[in-house]
Amino acid sequence: MARAFGIINFAGNHIQVEGIQKYRPVGAFSFLGRYRVIDFQISNMSNSGIDHMQVYIRRKPQSLTAHLGTGRHYNINSKRGRLRILYAEMEKGFSIYSTDIASYLENMEFIEEEHYPYVIIAPSYMIYTQDYSKLLDDHIASGADITLLYHSVDNAKEFFLNCYTLNLNKQKGLLSIDQNHGNAKNRNIFMDTFIMKKELFIDLVNKAKKTSSMYTMADIVNASVDELDIRGVSHRGYFAAISDFKSYYHANLSLIDFKAAQNLFDDEWPIYTRTNDSCPTQYFDDADVKHSIVSNGCLIEGTIENSIIGRGCTIKKGAVVKNSIILPTAVIGEDVHIENHVVDKHANIIHAKDLTADPDNPGYIRRGDTL
Repeated sequence: MARAFGIINFAGNHIQVEGIQKYRPVGAFSFLGRYRVIDFQISNMSNSGIDHMQVYIRRKPQSLTAHLGTGRHYNINSKRGRLRILYAEMEKGFSIYSTDIASYLENMEFIEEEHYPYVIIAPSYMIYTQDYSKLLDDHIASGADITLLYHSVDNAKEFFLNCYTLNLNKQKGLLSIDQNHGNAKNRNIFMDTFIMKKELFIDLVNKAKKTSSMYTMADIVNASVDELDIRGVSHRGYFAAISDFKSYYHANLSLIDFKAAQNLFDDEWPIYTRTNDSCPTQYFDDADVKHSIVSNGCLIEGTIENSIIGRGCTIKKGAVVKNSIILPTAVIGEDVHIENHVVDKHANIIHAKDLTADPDNPGYIRRGDTL
């Protein structure tokens, strides 16, 4: 597909994942022990034939930049393809002025030099698969100015509370973009995915600048519903939004189930990631692993149940890991029982023998901590 370039945007101020986001952007979060969250969006674009992509980062860029590298591991065309990492330097952290619009303005020269007529904007904090080439075809055929992707859910009272929703008329035309406050269970969750002409995108960025320094792309699109033909398109298949700590925990564990994973993974639609050449995981005589995902390079002596173990982890003899996510290189010591937790990288749980949290309020062990 040579008609569009891709933008993968950072998570906005409405997305805050307690604990783990302190050390890296959401796109760099480890997912299923092997991937990073951003891998799914870049793979969607690569599989759709998009070989010019811009990835925007506004804070803690080191881990994500190292993971992305040149982008060649995403099967981007080696001769004419390009993955460009762009930074927002004017405002840092979660400042109200640190918006996607501010980032686009700061990097407008790179947007203007893209020779493709259309732009597809996707989020770095959502996990789904989507053929953008088909979505672009449908957008062009519809004659709409902007196409927005959404996913209909029936659990919006408990989940997606930090996300936006689309209020649509019977013809799927946009009436408004609203925040999900948990007032109703059935909502159209906006997937932060836009398709439009590049010229319109630039016009909206400049219009947002003149309107308010706090405006985001969603804000200016919402303000333009009476002037533009904006339509929603429904997404089918697996969908998760890493919008808070609880959603990160549940999204990981939900995909341990093979049937659920089949709704996301497809042999014809590979999810690319940076490979890590390390030795296979070693299982000792006392190891007991059930219904779990264990990455390479681990040493397993204890019991693991319904959990995800990242690369290079050590689970000592007598340890029990249940309903937990253990990030790379963490150590779970002898006779430690840990349940319903996320253990960050390089953590060592040695002295604390029983760490059990409520599954509706999972616990978090900070990066590099020794307990």
